[in-house]
Amino acid sequence: MDFNLDETQRELRELAAGLLGREADRQRLEAFEKTGAPYDTAVWKALGQAGLLGVCLPEEVGGAGLGAIELTVVLREIGAHVAPVPAYASLALAAVPLAAHGTAAQRALLAPLNEGEAVLTGAYREVGPPGEVAATARPDGDGHVLDGVKTFVPYAAEAARILVPARVTGAGAQDGQIGVFLVEPSQVVLTPQPSATTEPLSRVELAGVRVTADALLGGAADGAAWRTLRRSAVAGAVALASGVIEGALNLTTEYVKTREQFERALAQFQAVTMQIGDVYIAKRALDVAVWAAAWRLSEDAGNGPAAGDADEVLAIASYNACEPVMKALYTCQHLHGGIGLDVTYPLHRYFAWGKQLGHLLGGAEDQLDTLGSLLAQEA
Repeated sequence: MDFNLDETQRELRELAAGLLGREADRQRLEAFEKTGAPYDTAVWKALGQAGLLGVCLPEEVGGAGLGAIELTVVLREIGAHVAPVPAYASLALAAVPLAAHGTAAQRALLAPLNEGEAVLTGAYREVGPPGEVAATARPDGDGHVLDGVKTFVPYAAEAARILVPARVTGAGAQDGQIGVFLVEPSQVVLTPQPSATTEPLSRVELAGVRVTADALLGGAADGAAWRTLRRSAVAGAVALASGVIEGALNLTTEYVKTREQFERALAQFQAVTMQIGDVYIAKRALDVAVWAAAWRLSEDAGNGPAAGDADEVLAIASYNACEPVMKALYTCQHLHGGIGLDVTYPLHRYFAWGKQLGHLLGGAEDQLDTLGSLLAQEA
């Protein structure tokens, strides 16, 4: 395992950081938030034109055909700049499973995404612990009828397709297996749900939604596409969280260096130094787990021996994103004093993003339960 980025990955990081530093700076973010738009289309298209949205897309649709490490690089920079774009929804929740398991016709849906001309998303969450699938898919002729409810689906109304995991019911070899279905937003009932950020979230109700045979990702409900979607959903979320805490730490570090109290910079006080050190430790702990998971998933697309403990590492990363990193974000607010709570100061965006990612991942207790179950299976 090597945590050092190679030359291509470093150039990718520099490209993403430079573009987002220009296109998603403080003034641009403030102006966007006044529009009420679901996402910043200018930044989204700029990412596409720079080739950053195509890093994990197949070459046949204009992408670079790269893997989990490169996607992690891009998502970390988006988190570090809290850029209001549907990158997590389109790439981690949709593009990764589509590229890995989709038919040629299904993968063609990725071409507009490569240019920043489209949005895709996936319905990862339901009521209950993360990773549970209660939605059903009943065979009906050459297609399926979907029933169930998905929650907190990002950009559902804006997406060209929603990837919906559902458990196949009825007689047959696929009974009880989980398939992933491509569903158009117009086929489902969307209800807005609360969001900690400007990102739109929706409750997606599937009430007898009929889809044709070509809607089943890869043409098979064997659990493989769901496994990829589930892992990618978690890996993408912790990558964003890793960028978020890095951005918050950088902002806080600069603040305590320049803010003076009793004619001394805050950074000169031992108590402040110890607290900023705790934030750094929380960030590094998450970083280690994030890169370990990305390496495992990149080795063989998450299905071979190199990724055998990917779920354990992802659970560790998720716990760190939900608990230590959230405590670190509170510390960043504390070190800023009252300005840390001011919505005219950029720190609030990092805190809101951290909160939302923690909710998406299910919270620290769920992650500890998941990790315990995985370890028990090995005993």
